[in-house]
Amino acid sequence: MRYGFIGLGHLGKHLAVNLVRGGFEVAVHDLDRAAAEGVLAAGATWAATSAELARSCDALITCLPSPKATATVMNVALPAMRRGTAWIEMSTNDFAEVEALASRASAGGIDTLTCPVTGGVHLAEAGEVTVLVGGAPAVFERHKPALQAMGGKVIHLGGIEQAAVTKVVTNMLAFIHLIAVGEAMMLCAKAGVDLRAAFDAIAASSGNSFVHETESKVILNGSYDIGFTMDLACKDADFALEFGRRFGVPLRMGELMQQIFLEGRARYGGSAWSSMIVKLLEDAVQTPLRAPGFPERLGPND
Repeated sequence: MRYGFIGLGHLGKHLAVNLVRGGFEVAVHDLDRAAAEGVLAAGATWAATSAELARSCDALITCLPSPKATATVMNVALPAMRRGTAWIEMSTNDFAEVEALASRASAGGIDTLTCPVTGGVHLAEAGEVTVLVGGAPAVFERHKPALQAMGGKVIHLGGIEQAAVTKVVTNMLAFIHLIAVGEAMMLCAKAGVDLRAAFDAIAASSGNSFVHETESKVILNGSYDIGFTMDLACKDADFALEFGRRFGVPLRMGELMQQIFLEGRARYGGSAWSSMIVKLLEDAVQTPLRAPGFPERLGPND
């Protein structure tokens, strides 16, 4: 199968490279031609437009920063796609938006899978990110080898709605954990605990989390470079609260998390790394959370 890939940002470029390394024929397109350099060096080919890419592939993969970006691309791509092909949406998106596009795709004989990923950019780079799949089982099985090439664990959750909600839930938990980790480490810092030792103690405790094991490292380094922005975090927080309203689930922690991230974005800007949310507390008590020996950015082995 020939796969087309649109959206070569912090996450998408690694997914596309892993697809090439998995032995698949891959063509790519992005608004920024320079973003494709690493994927092209790995063996992908370039398509000048999204319509050209859509016409030439057996399955079109999108990994884009917002529902608006996805809709803009698919409004061009869907008319160019052939019957019997598939659209694989790997962005974090509102399932209602995806279902509307999937309905249009189905009318043209095109299958849809929604396959958001979770685990972070560093795991995507390592080929170990988790892929959350929604869509018909037969379509999933057809494209499962490609999904396995991009991620370490592939979980079929049901339909588009189930995959979209589960992805947003994972991000909601990560943002809540991030705020909590900042508060926990700040308590240690103010009590005079060596922060390297505090990191190790939390990691070995019942209070440990994936977020602590990863994002705490770049916070303690001072780079905050997690490859995920405040804008993206606020978008996903909005999704979580919208899903809560839609399903009648009060999200008290989710609401507080959203308010804190909106404050963080207002203070540091939408392009700031999401882990800078901890800097709100650092600035408030005038105490930076720093310790030697932590990486500037997470690598495949972190």
